[in-house]
Amino acid sequence: MPHSLARRRLASRAAHLNARSPHFGRVPFLALMLDDDRVPDPLSGVRSLPRGTLVVVRSREDARRSRLAHAIVAIARSRGLVVLIANDAQLASRSGADGLHLSEANAHLAAHWRALRPHWFLSAAAHGLRAAGSTKFLDALFLAPVFPTQSHAEATAHTPVRANRIARAFGIPVYALGGVTAENASLLHGFAGVAAIGALLP
Repeated sequence: MPHSLARRRLASRAAHLNARSPHFGRVPFLALMLDDDRVPDPLSGVRSLPRGTLVVVRSREDARRSRLAHAIVAIARSRGLVVLIANDAQLASRSGADGLHLSEANAHLAAHWRALRPHWFLSAAAHGLRAAGSTKFLDALFLAPVFPTQSHAEATAHTPVRANRIARAFGIPVYALGGVTAENASLLHGFAGVAAIGALLP
């Protein structure tokens, strides 16, 4: 299947998930996670995203992360994208991003940032139910890996049944991340959308 068609089908599946979710309309149905190794040309990829997509800016290098944040926020203004900065609240504030994405280890900081920046969109990573204590301060969670994925080949993936149960248990919008395709997305229920890396890029 041509990659462009696969991307459109994945976006359609994500929209269908969102429409069936109890959180319909509260969050974007698609999210792109940047990755230093798998997204060599992130600006081109961001420009190709459907309007309204959520973008999580991640980079191990401070200078690169700063450059990307400012450039992507500028693109987002004309394309209606939602931009979150991973684990860098100062950069989120400086760049004019829409909010902050926290690692699972930093999810406990959600209460602090909710109090300090009440209008920010706050999300966090989750690999199981351990993040449940922070959910009342978050707008969304990213559950991973839902399916086997090359970006974390060593990680044990959740089965769809277990992932669906976890997504419903959190009580807030949850994105399915890790190996999600247009084909296997039909096995998911209770998620508010799909997050991906390579599957959303040209």
